Amino acid sequence: MGIIAWILIGLLAGAIAKWLLPGKDPGGVIVTMLIGIVGGLLGGWLGKVIFGVDSIDGFFDLSTWIAAIVGSLILLVLYRAVTGNRHSHRHA
Repeated sequence: MGIIAWILIGLLAGAIAKWLLPGKDPGGVIVTMLIGIVGGLLGGWLGKVIFGVDSIDGFFDLSTWIAAIVGSLILLVLYRAVTGNRHSHRHA
């Protein structure tokens, strides 16, 4: 698959991950898109390493989408764990 296909899958996988794990995240839409793109790559890599399957066969293969969404969910949870306590609280 080409880089454009990975960007599209990543964008959609990030949106699906955000829908599955609702909540307010610091960073907004741009960060969610980046998490989706990197999460898609992570999911494909984990599928190869852990299960020994080629989970990135093609744009319309179910395994590609599942791998991308799972990778995005993992990154979203990690992102929330790292940035969750970084909000600055102002006291009057």
